[in-house]
Amino acid sequence: MRPHAALLTVTVAALLSACAHKQEPHKQEPVPSASTTADQDVADAYVYLLGRLLVLRQEQVDFQKERFRWNEMRHRDVGGVSWANPNLDVVYSEAWIGVDERTCMVFSVPLIKGRYYTVQFLNGWGETVANINQRNYPQRAAARYGLCLKGASVQLQPDVRRIDLPGKTARVLARVEIGKNRKQAVQLQRQIQIRMTGTPRIDPVPATPAFANTRLPGVEAFDSAALALDSEPDINPGMEPLQARVRQIAADVAANPAQRERIDRVIRDKAIPQFMQSLTTEIGTARNGWARPMDVGQYGSDYKARTRTNFAGIWANTAQEVVYFQGVTDGEGGRLNGTNTYTMTFPKADLPAAHVRYFWSVIAVDAVKFRVMENPKKRYLLNKESRLQYGSDGSLTLYFAPEKPSGAPDGNWLPTPGGQDYHLTFRTYGPDAVVSGGNWYPPPMVRAQ
Repeated sequence: MRPHAALLTVTVAALLSACAHKQEPHKQEPVPSASTTADQDVADAYVYLLGRLLVLRQEQVDFQKERFRWNEMRHRDVGGVSWANPNLDVVYSEAWIGVDERTCMVFSVPLIKGRYYTVQFLNGWGETVANINQRNYPQRAAARYGLCLKGASVQLQPDVRRIDLPGKTARVLARVEIGKNRKQAVQLQRQIQIRMTGTPRIDPVPATPAFANTRLPGVEAFDSAALALDSEPDINPGMEPLQARVRQIAADVAANPAQRERIDRVIRDKAIPQFMQSLTTEIGTARNGWARPMDVGQYGSDYKARTRTNFAGIWANTAQEVVYFQGVTDGEGGRLNGTNTYTMTFPKADLPAAHVRYFWSVIAVDAVKFRVMENPKKRYLLNKESRLQYGSDGSLTLYFAPEKPSGAPDGNWLPTPGGQDYHLTFRTYGPDAVVSGGNWYPPPMVRAQ
């Protein structure tokens, strides 16, 4: 297993890159120049722009490092994905697809029964625009779906169900639950196939300056502003004033060295510290040391939540598919650290399996790169397929420690390498009404004394 790390913990992303797809320039609303723009407005514009740049970064990584090619499906082994905070309950298949006014992409999806699956499509801002699964498209047999640019005049075969995309490119993530039969899951995964109805015109993937996960870009982020905004429409309403402000700041810093210095200082001293702090203070409703993001997968006007999600664990799905809980502290507020031993106990009347239609799981990722932590047992998650043992009263206790605690069932223990802080992600796939309604949280992590 290659424990690379997708999803939604409090994380730091790495490596920025970009992809541009030419479009007609948008009409801009007038905004003050950077010389008169308030510091907080600069900070907000930066966070908005960063959300797009983080997706561009992953696109660049995919095409340069991972050697993606347009409209080609990549079937991954478990753990074989190159982003933060993956779901290790599933086998992933990935693609970048490109369509135009004369072409569509046809997805063939096999009949999948008795296990979770979805084929998720996201745009260049990290917004989920479609999910193919039995909840959205009930089926009794294998089916085909045509992903087309909205308004494209393409004639599909009668058995192909059309789904319109808001833009010419999309990121695809197919997930098939591993369950008890890994071989069968892989066989089903390989049957998810794509083919083009023609040859689309796709603009090349350009590079933008890279940044490390330990140092977000400063004013140089605005050097890529036009590329970022012109290459992908933002489908969410009310973003036009922010886009206009981003463009104006970019123009001002390009024309005036003094403004460039000022904007860089505002970003370093205000925007980035605020953003990093928001990863723990604005992530969502908290209880028992767990935080639940309120907006995931589709963000509406909450662009800050979108940027946090792209930063923390890109390609998050919608709350209709999964509810995520993020653990950074124990029940007393202390940061989780691999040196310590923790327990998490579910009473018999409130077991996690009772609150999901499909599965639950918990993984640990390091607090710097947010990758699944390596350990000698090569055990990276606990879930319903683990060899769990229940207490005599029917309760379930999970253990998180660098060494197996005395008396702990081996199947209930998730190894956490000593000496470093870490974060937990607890996933509930197919959540029930109690979870979806915000009335259920995992129990607190209790530190052993």
